[in-house]
Amino acid sequence: MKVTARAHTNIALVKYWGKKDQQLIIPQTDSLSLTLDKFYTDTTVEFQPELKHDQLVVDGQVFAPKQMKKVTRVLDRVRELSNQTLYASVNSTNHVPMAAGLASSASAFAALALSASRSAGLTLSGRDLSRLARRGSGSATRSVFGGLVEWHAGHDDQSSYAEPIMENVGFDIEMLAILIDTKQKKISSRGGMQSSVETSPFYPAWREVVAHDMVAMKQAIQNHDIDQIGHLAEENAMRMHALTLSADPDYTYFDGGTIQAMNLIKGLRNQGVNCYYTMDAGPNVKVIYNQRDRERIINALAPSFGVNNLVVAQPGPGAHLL
Repeated sequence: MKVTARAHTNIALVKYWGKKDQQLIIPQTDSLSLTLDKFYTDTTVEFQPELKHDQLVVDGQVFAPKQMKKVTRVLDRVRELSNQTLYASVNSTNHVPMAAGLASSASAFAALALSASRSAGLTLSGRDLSRLARRGSGSATRSVFGGLVEWHAGHDDQSSYAEPIMENVGFDIEMLAILIDTKQKKISSRGGMQSSVETSPFYPAWREVVAHDMVAMKQAIQNHDIDQIGHLAEENAMRMHALTLSADPDYTYFDGGTIQAMNLIKGLRNQGVNCYYTMDAGPNVKVIYNQRDRERIINALAPSFGVNNLVVAQPGPGAHLL
């Protein structure tokens, strides 16, 4: 059965950075994210008796079997759950730059989890689907759901899953992506995380930071307090990136445009516009603000980055079939 699913990217407001279990992708800490409407992946899966191995095509590019280990890991789990042995044809189209810190892996593996499981005849609960998506990419566990989503770190496969905090976001939070550099990053998230866990002397403090920020962020969401959400997200992001600078060897995902954007956003705040920045593992900056301030923020950023590199995103839906 050929099945196509769409899933959207998410941007973490409270980030996870580091794994306890590399195989099951169990994170060191909880995390909390906002699913975005603007960036998404469409994936079609069909299990076919004539195939000799799994096949993967992404944006028209054919991948060799040795290049698709993470995809195969998800498909193997689907075969295990559905008691079948057929190989699958996977065809995926990204409406988001890959490996540029814009969470393309989150949307890709959430879409794969839904399309592959349905193609194999499974109808998984949202929680089980998030566990399946996690096998491909940690952040994909959150892209199964729309709106504001919490990922419980857990300690094993059963206890590590995501669930929505607020799927239909009932207040005017908005996020603007500044596309500074959409080329593939030099240091993968996976490699960067492991380096920080193993070598940053500040990593134990990071676990305490996240525990505090999760409580404070959920309270800010409950209060619909966009200023507090933005403030907490910005602080959390900077403390995550401090782990990259304090690793051995040190590394950073920032470039000159990243710093420029951060300074412009601080300048807007000094002028009374409540906007805040966050970044994942890449140079591209995301701005959090109340949508009433959108035009003023775009007008301030456009001279430096170009209006075509400013993408407005609102809370998006969870993974769904097309």
